[in-house]
Amino acid sequence: MVTVYSVDDNSPAEKAGIKKGDVIQSINGNIVNDVLDYRFYIFEKRLKIKISGKSEIEIVKDEYEDIGLNFETYLMDKQRSCNNKCIFCFIDQLPKGLRQSLYFKDDDSRLSFLFGNYITLTNLTEQEAQRIIKMHISPINISVHTTNKELRCKMMNNRFAGECLKYIKEFNDAGIKLNCQLVLVPGVNDGDELKRSLTDLLSYKNVQSVAAVPVGVTKFREGLYPLKPFDKDSAKQVIDIFESFSEKPRRCFAADEFYLKAQIPVPGVDYYGDFFQLENGVGMISLFENDCYNAIDDLDASPKIKKTVATGAAAYDMMQRIIDKAKTKWHNLDVKVKKIENNFFGPEITVTGLLTATDIIDQLKGRDNGETLLLSDSMLRSEKDLFLDDKTPKDVENALNIKVVFNSCDGYEFIESLTK
Repeated sequence: MVTVYSVDDNSPAEKAGIKKGDVIQSINGNIVNDVLDYRFYIFEKRLKIKISGKSEIEIVKDEYEDIGLNFETYLMDKQRSCNNKCIFCFIDQLPKGLRQSLYFKDDDSRLSFLFGNYITLTNLTEQEAQRIIKMHISPINISVHTTNKELRCKMMNNRFAGECLKYIKEFNDAGIKLNCQLVLVPGVNDGDELKRSLTDLLSYKNVQSVAAVPVGVTKFREGLYPLKPFDKDSAKQVIDIFESFSEKPRRCFAADEFYLKAQIPVPGVDYYGDFFQLENGVGMISLFENDCYNAIDDLDASPKIKKTVATGAAAYDMMQRIIDKAKTKWHNLDVKVKKIENNFFGPEITVTGLLTATDIIDQLKGRDNGETLLLSDSMLRSEKDLFLDDKTPKDVENALNIKVVFNSCDGYEFIESLTK
């Protein structure tokens, strides 16, 4: 049962007499416990909604039309936290003083459906698995890490971590598409273990992608499992393993970071198919660079304002190539690229999205940055108001006395921001 927080004006729900505070028991005879139940059952054209203490309410609407009910949280109940103690957990190696939401470890299957989050399956009950199958929720994003059951239990410090891999087969057999993630730890689940995981996962026809990302190692690992980052040789070995699985269409990919560490060019956009794991940094460099080049060819502009682009070490070379290409078309373009070293987390963390306002301010203060500073909005939380270190965009503007403009990972948007 869920409680209505508010009702939209002139919505089907308001016209039917549903009010704030009403408790929904069922829709068309189906019990409603959370957002998945609610969203699944309101798609029908004719709804019979049972409200506690009231007679049944009937609503007739267009198929897929929302009925206008709002709830206190988007999940309608509390978000489920992770019950694993993974040896590679990034959250465990965060220092104190960051924005509070960063310390919450989510592992909620509903977030996989709603926002594309990855789940470990260890929080999933048999009843919830059957609900996913019944509703045919697809795709499901799964943090697998290894298909070796014993090794998975050790890596995740959870004795149930191996057994719950059974849900991959159940979902596959039910026709549910799966995207699988492997966080690779040198000497733990790479090498032969990686070959085993890829062989096992690619045997399922509904696994539409498998991607590996390198473990992130910050300088805040005192007292934690001893990890070492990938180097040039070990990163190349990972790429070679992925290249040995050359089925078409390609379903397995190494993240861009492996190519950068191995000093091997990232494959072109045709390599990545439908970019199923773009948010995992798989093909992101190729797609962004390709879109930027197309935008440069398409757009007419007359740049007048001096600007600085600040980016992480991983994206620096790509960003410099893009600016150099833009300057061949717009000779008056006055843009500099500044590589921001991640002093906050340590030199092994090179992605732009993990830069802090503190490092940006420290490394740009006193420089001639022009009139505008261009930053990626991946540095901010979803509300676009706070950096990782709890500072605001206004804090950066005030400290550097410059206008700050944020761009998404959209090549056309970025090129337009360069030329305005």
